[in-house]
Amino acid sequence: MIATLLVLHPWLSPLALGLLVVLGPLVGAWLVRRPRVAWVLFALSLVPVLLLTLVPVDRELFAVCTVEWALPTPGRVELAANVVLFVPPVLLAAVALRRPLAALLGGVVASAFVEAFQALVPALGRSCDTNDWLSNSIGALIGAGLALVALRPAARRDGAADRDAASRVRVP
Repeated sequence: MIATLLVLHPWLSPLALGLLVVLGPLVGAWLVRRPRVAWVLFALSLVPVLLLTLVPVDRELFAVCTVEWALPTPGRVELAANVVLFVPPVLLAAVALRRPLAALLGGVVASAFVEAFQALVPALGRSCDTNDWLSNSIGALIGAGLALVALRPAARRDGAADRDAASRVRVP
């Protein structure tokens, strides 16, 4: 169903990615001082990941795992969608943690676990694919990069506040 929608409307994934790139840092900057909200949104952003990767589908598997290496492009709608899928969770986790690198590593490892689970549980009707892992990892990298942009103003504010507090301290 999702694949059919993406094939019929191949512009959806690039549009979603564009919106994430434009709005992600703004929303992330707003969420820096609201880590609880960021964690709730992170949990909600995992719902599509889980539904699109681990819910069983009714199809016959021809291969348990596929090893290919292709970069996502707008013409490869499934790979482009896999990029978009991992941007929000990594962005939100990075903002909540204030640690983009940790969130990036978490996203890359989570994608590897998804692919391994798909390989180990063929009853899901899903096959693992290195292209999916690569696309998810690129999405995680984009999410971490957007988080870096979102965290910059907060780091500047925190640094300025620390300098102001230090200037108010009197040394006897």
